[in-house]
Amino acid sequence: MNENENENGNETGSADAAELPLRERKKRATRQRISNVASALFRERGFDQVSVAEVARAAEVSTMTVFNYFPRKEDLFLDRIPEAVEVFSGAVRHRAPGESPLAALRRLALELLDRRHPLGGPDRGFPDFWEVVADSPALRARGREALEEIENALAETLAETAPDTPDPALTAALTVAAYRTVYVTTARRVFAGESAESLVDDHRARVCAAFDALERALTPA
Repeated sequence: MNENENENGNETGSADAAELPLRERKKRATRQRISNVASALFRERGFDQVSVAEVARAAEVSTMTVFNYFPRKEDLFLDRIPEAVEVFSGAVRHRAPGESPLAALRRLALELLDRRHPLGGPDRGFPDFWEVVADSPALRARGREALEEIENALAETLAETAPDTPDPALTAALTVAAYRTVYVTTARRVFAGESAESLVDDHRARVCAAFDALERALTPA
């Protein structure tokens, strides 16, 4: 989930990051540098052919430092998992007064798409990024776990902040499944040769259609 790291770094929340204490900014910069170095090595040689020790040497840090920032090797490449958990559950937790959870999640999905955020859909980094994932059983397995983490966090947030939700676990599961389906469909089309930018409008329409379907299925009569 770091398709853009070589060009943009971790641009998410860059304005907020400027407000952080110097120590925290340095920690974030170190984390991003390690992830960038790892991603370049994984793209060049394949995820399973690169060790954490090699990443540490290339990033000029100790192996222990790498594991301090990334408890699992897979998280060096899928480094946006914590961000994904936070942004999707946060959209529900911090939604506007009177805004439904599904409306907040729809708004988030469209905002991410408009920003060309890697979590949002079509992006020019799609092919290179997902080719590495597709070639590694470990990364594919970690990706499935990440979806479960997002789903669980979303279900917990719904239960805490939207007590009128009939079945928070079901709502979270269906929402994540719908979002994943739209995302994967676009990714497959990019892999097949279509440009990411040409798919933006279609992706937006399918996001809206997915949330329309969720609203019909999950809104109490």
